[in-house]
Amino acid sequence: MINRQNLWFLTLFSFILVLGVYYITLPTDIFKGEETTAVNEEIDVSLSQNDKLIALRVERDEEIETVMATLQEKLISPSSTAEEKNTAFEELQILNLAKGKEILLEEKILDKYKIKSFIEMNGDEIKVTIASNEHNSSLANNIMRSVQEEFAEKKYITIKFEN
Repeated sequence: MINRQNLWFLTLFSFILVLGVYYITLPTDIFKGEETTAVNEEIDVSLSQNDKLIALRVERDEEIETVMATLQEKLISPSSTAEEKNTAFEELQILNLAKGKEILLEEKILDKYKIKSFIEMNGDEIKVTIASNEHNSSLANNIMRSVQEEFAEKKYITIKFEN
């Protein structure tokens, strides 16, 4: 059975994780103190590569947040059984670990290949979206190998290049 201390730890850990992702996705000019004015600038409807990755990341974060909220409701619900609460807690831990692994893999690809990416993990399936105009099969192969190195068991990895 889950106790209050574990519930608080999980809640605070989730909150810190969300704040960390939010901090990473903020534009850097906010921290430099520069103000940008867009009085008479033309708005470009097409998204840049980074904007597409950020949109994917925000969509994924919202999806995870809703799943976490339902699991947390199960945890604090007095009508839930002990087994349901344990299952919900384990699923929350899996979600947090997967999110951490996604961020780690994105940083690894950025450090190793100097390419921004978005990674989504669902069980044994890993979807990697690369922000690049060039569709290079050898680069995709190398990225797949780098991602697989992080796991002991075999994963199904797909690479998608975004223009």
